[in-house]
Amino acid sequence: MPRRSDVADPGEYNRLTAEEFRANHGQVTGDFEGRPILLLTTAGAKSGRSHVTPLIYADYGDRLIVCAAAGGQPNNPAWYYNIVASPTVRVEVGDEDFLAEAVVTTGEDRAAIFAERCASSPAFNEYQQKAGRKIPIIALSRPTT
Repeated sequence: MPRRSDVADPGEYNRLTAEEFRANHGQVTGDFEGRPILLLTTAGAKSGRSHVTPLIYADYGDRLIVCAAAGGQPNNPAWYYNIVASPTVRVEVGDEDFLAEAVVTTGEDRAAIFAERCASSPAFNEYQQKAGRKIPIIALSRPTT
């Protein structure tokens, strides 16, 4: 799997990563090797088209947590705006594939999750400082029926 820096088009990088993920039961090489990743499929906020994004995640109780850190970039990633516009998303973890509700955490919930993420992965502190924005923390939960 090529590294992100080796692929000019982010969409192509995501496609290649998703292809490898699905072929290898959630395991990939390259930038995400050895890290817990999931595939998040969202509907484009403007286009309505499906977009697949590989993301590092963490288990947090009965929720999966993803951070809209964008590597510390000053703007939120596109997938964040997609989930705000349409919070029902598709999640693939390993061989599991399910619909989930994406919720942007707030208040004490966000603070506790972000503190835990920073403790387990200090890069999030760097991303927060570099970004100049409050990094959104998104909780993914299976819908209750």
